[in-house]
Amino acid sequence: MEITGQIFQDALFAAIAAIGFAAISRPPRSAYLYCALIAAAGHSLRFILTNTLPFVNILPASLTAAFTIGVLAVLVSAKAKFPAETCLFPALLPMIPGIYAYRTFGGLALCVLAQSQADFSKYLTLFAYNGIMCSGILLCLVLGATLPIFIFKKISFQATR
Repeated sequence: MEITGQIFQDALFAAIAAIGFAAISRPPRSAYLYCALIAAAGHSLRFILTNTLPFVNILPASLTAAFTIGVLAVLVSAKAKFPAETCLFPALLPMIPGIYAYRTFGGLALCVLAQSQADFSKYLTLFAYNGIMCSGILLCLVLGATLPIFIFKKISFQATR
């Protein structure tokens, strides 16, 4: 599959996931489209950064995508008259690093079950690497998503007044 098709597929699945996450919190009906579009834009931006630029890994790509999601959520909230968090959180949730978290706990379990010190060292390395990556991605998502709320403070709190 060519890169354009992969970007479209990534955006589509992120939009579907964002709609599902938004449904849990029962936002206004008009928010679902915004959540889907913002999630698609942010997730596909991270996909483009990590897959087309060889020097960008997932950490700065996640920070950039989360910042983009935050900016879009703040701008949309002023137009749609609901808080930025209504679109921000559902759009951000598809970017949670599930595979790194899964591998972190898998590495921990393998450490506990290791029969030799060599196996333990190998699994501890896997545990540490995946745990650090998972924590780093989560930190980038939090920082990137909350910075626009503080940068555009006047706009972001306008919808709740």
